[in-house]
Amino acid sequence: MELGNIYNLYKTMEKENILLSFKGVVTSDLLTSVLQIMETKMDYLEESPKTKKKVFNVLVECLQNLYHHIDVNDDIGVQREIIEAKSALFLIAKEDTYFHIRTGNYVEKQNALDLAEKLEKINGMDKDELKAYYQEVLNNGSMSEKGTAGLGMIDIARKSGNKLEYRFLDVSPTTSFFCLNVKID
Repeated sequence: MELGNIYNLYKTMEKENILLSFKGVVTSDLLTSVLQIMETKMDYLEESPKTKKKVFNVLVECLQNLYHHIDVNDDIGVQREIIEAKSALFLIAKEDTYFHIRTGNYVEKQNALDLAEKLEKINGMDKDELKAYYQEVLNNGSMSEKGTAGLGMIDIARKSGNKLEYRFLDVSPTTSFFCLNVKID
């Protein structure tokens, strides 16, 4: 990156009111650090306890999704490509009276289709239907290979109170980049 581009990046982040951003491998230590940083920032912004709780709940779910659900094909062979594939992006921004949590990570295309179907189902539900669906999955769901029951996106929709904005970008014949934006009022 040219040195002049650093300033351009800074100005873009200022314009978008980005409070925190990260690109790299998501670890459990990182999750702890991010939550501590956001607690300090939320105190500085003097947000209400209700807003803090909603932001933290959604942030925890988003970060756990990144931690548990990054798809990577270990047959890639080149170490740099493996590290990039395990990498994720997240940022937290504040706009007027609401927050945005945005994430991005690689997913295998076969998993992207299932995820898109699930997200459409979630976005088609109202508050009460989401609550019932959450209970149904909690009671009847089975654990995935990654040790999760698939409640994360349902919980994010419930806690944010908004529809989940998402997009899948093709990056290779077998891989997509999953972009998620969660608005928190």
